[in-house]
Amino acid sequence: MNPHENNIKETAKSPKTWGAWQENFTLIAIALTLALLIRTFIAEPRLIPSESMYPTLQTGDRLVVEKVSYRFHPPTIGDIVVFQSPPELQRRGYDKNQAFIKRVIGMPGEVISVANGKVFLNGQPIPEDYIAEPPNQPFPPVKIPEDQFFVMGDNRNDSNDSRYWGFLPRQNLIGRATFRFWPLDRIGLI
Repeated sequence: MNPHENNIKETAKSPKTWGAWQENFTLIAIALTLALLIRTFIAEPRLIPSESMYPTLQTGDRLVVEKVSYRFHPPTIGDIVVFQSPPELQRRGYDKNQAFIKRVIGMPGEVISVANGKVFLNGQPIPEDYIAEPPNQPFPPVKIPEDQFFVMGDNRNDSNDSRYWGFLPRQNLIGRATFRFWPLDRIGLI
C-alpha cells in the first residue's frame, strides 16, 4: 500500500470521528441544561449540616427538596421547609442565599407560644411526637403576620429558629423536604 492511499483513508474517517464528537457534545449539553433546569425549578439535593432537626433528620442526611408545590399553595403545619435566610438573620451576618431547614409550626394569623415544655397554637398544645425533647425556654404569645410562618427545629433546645430571629416570609421559601436518599439505611419519604 502506498503512503498516498493511507492518507486518503484517514481523511475519510475524520468526518465520522468529528460527527461522533459533535453528537456526544450535544448530548452532554442537553443533559447539563436539563439538570440545571430541574435543579432551578423542580427539585434539588440538600445536605443537613447540623442537629437542629434531630431526630427527624440527622447531620449528613441528604434530601431531595421539591420546589413546585409552594408556587400553587402555602406550606401546611408540619411541613419541613428549606428557605433562604430571613431578613433578621441577614442583619446578623448570614448570607442571603444560605439555606436553612425547619418545620412549619404556625401559619399566618395564628398565635404561637411556648410554656411548660409545650408549644401552643391558638391556646391549644400541639402534639409533637417528632421532637428530641420538650422546649426548655418559654416564648410569649405572638400573632403570626400575613404571608409569614413560624418555624422551629425538631431539636427544640438546639435550634436557631423563629423564636430567635422572627417569622419566615413566604418569599424566602425554597421548597419542601420530601425524600431522604442518604444514608441508604434511612432512605425514604420524610
